[in-house]
Amino acid sequence: MEFDWANRQFELEGNLTTLTIEESFEDPFVVRLLPDSGPYSGQARFFSLGKSSNGTGVFSVYRTNGKQVRVLSAREFEPEDLFFYQRRQNQLLAAKD
Repeated sequence: MEFDWANRQFELEGNLTTLTIEESFEDPFVVRLLPDSGPYSGQARFFSLGKSSNGTGVFSVYRTNGKQVRVLSAREFEPEDLFFYQRRQNQLLAAKD
């Protein structure tokens, strides 16, 4: 997966680095969503919830052309993000049993 970081429109805060964000997309339990309502529904934007190799939870808004990912916004998990991520992780692990 190739990332386009040219002219990034947001500031990196906390533990976030471009590497941390990229790693969150490679998380085997990553949750990717296409919004179906609200301000993002009419645009080709997606949400990603994943963890980097150091355990930092990252919520990202991004767009892609199938070859390249352009991250529009990213932040560390908030408690609701972590809850949603862990619930999905538990569902995936239970399905493997």
